[in-house]
Amino acid sequence: MGSLEPLVASAAGMTVAPLRREDALDICTWRYPAPYDCYDMTDADPEWLLDPASGFHALLSGERLIGFRSFGADGQVPGWEYDDRALDTGGGLRPELVGQGLGHRAISAGLAYGRARFAPRAFRVTVATFNTRALRTVEGLGFQRVGRFDAATDGSGFEVLVRPER
Repeated sequence: MGSLEPLVASAAGMTVAPLRREDALDICTWRYPAPYDCYDMTDADPEWLLDPASGFHALLSGERLIGFRSFGADGQVPGWEYDDRALDTGGGLRPELVGQGLGHRAISAGLAYGRARFAPRAFRVTVATFNTRALRTVEGLGFQRVGRFDAATDGSGFEVLVRPER
């Protein structure tokens, strides 16, 4: 996914930066209330998060870790036929910040970083069908639904959305 560079992209007061060890350890403690507990990071391995091949980056407000953005396979859910026509991206906010209207800015910062770092033809997101907040946010950023599937792991429903880069 390319070499790590210093802070590359800022948008709306948020910066996407290389993940630090303390960030990875913090992220691995994150627990969300139901039904968002499917996004808990407590089973994540900090070393895996830190591996550049995993595609994880810190989302900062000033020096404070407020979330993460990921690029590549982490954004994929088993059960969909992914291809290389788009760069998969995902992310999360610190649990206590969820539902405060930060999603648009957080995803925008991630897209700016992804655009500068990877120059993809398109971005793709995979969002749990129940997560209407996230679906509304990504659609507001120009993503369009291209399909729906049930995860191979547990049968949960997911929507796949794509946003071409011009």
